[in-house]
Amino acid sequence: MLHRPRRNRKSPAIRNLVRETSLSAKDFIYPLFVHEAEENVAIESMPGCTRWSLAGLVKEAGEAHALGVPAVVIFPAVPEEKKNSTADECYNPNGLVPRAIQALKQAHPTLCVITDVALDPYNSDGHDGIVRPNRNDELEIINDETVAVLCKQAICHAHAGADIVSPSDMMDGRVEALRTALDDAGYQDVSILSYSAKYASAYYGPFRGALDSAPKAGDKKTYQMDYANVREAVREVILDEEEGADMVMVKPAGAYLDIISKVRETTSLPVAAYQVSGEYLMIKSAADAGWLDEKAIVLESLFAIKRAGADLILTYFAKQVAQWEIDGEF
Repeated sequence: MLHRPRRNRKSPAIRNLVRETSLSAKDFIYPLFVHEAEENVAIESMPGCTRWSLAGLVKEAGEAHALGVPAVVIFPAVPEEKKNSTADECYNPNGLVPRAIQALKQAHPTLCVITDVALDPYNSDGHDGIVRPNRNDELEIINDETVAVLCKQAICHAHAGADIVSPSDMMDGRVEALRTALDDAGYQDVSILSYSAKYASAYYGPFRGALDSAPKAGDKKTYQMDYANVREAVREVILDEEEGADMVMVKPAGAYLDIISKVRETTSLPVAAYQVSGEYLMIKSAADAGWLDEKAIVLESLFAIKRAGADLILTYFAKQVAQWEIDGEF
């Protein structure tokens, strides 16, 4: 035989020489949950994850950064008494997220701090936008009024020192509005990582348990995308690029590798993908039950996301994988 492809697989050294896709801690954004309490509390819906106190958040982020993880994204668990129908707490300059940003940047100046821009953690209705009944007395998410509040939220985060704001709300026109508002406020250097193709997915369940942010009524299908659609994702990405996004995101990741690939072909911007809470929990549960090798399946899943075209990966495994990399275990 002239052709024996197995020759390129015959030893670890040769396999590493010809490997097409690389994975490193520098590719990761580490999602972290923070709350007002002074204790760190394990998250029941996401074993291995924690609602951190401010001190705990700073410590955990610092440990991950020391392992080579360049960025974290903050998600707040907001007390019910601070929630209302217009999500006013989201732009409180003395709120939990601005204080978390300040603490992180003071302790770890080289850490990239990303914030989630959306109303659901602060909204008493549990939606990413402001809810009003329409003329048929059905729930409706009010787009333009929501975007105005998102701009206040983004400016609040920028003022506190955020490096990147990341709108996850899926309102129309919010990237252009955020870019204009940030620029007008003097924050031209604050980047926008847009959740451009965020699907209405059942994979988000454990995350909503972590933040107590599930919708009180209705669902998110009028603003998050239909999981049957591909071309719609391309349209959303093109619009966000035109509106001034610096990076775009696909969420979820594992079941949407085709979308990641299509988005990678569509844009020259960096592409992020979010390995979401449901993906995390399925791996952890199967590994804890002894049905899967956790390290093997985590690495395979992350390589698949990278291979599909993601430049950046949001994953709850970021710190764990960074340690494996240092230990030379992949």
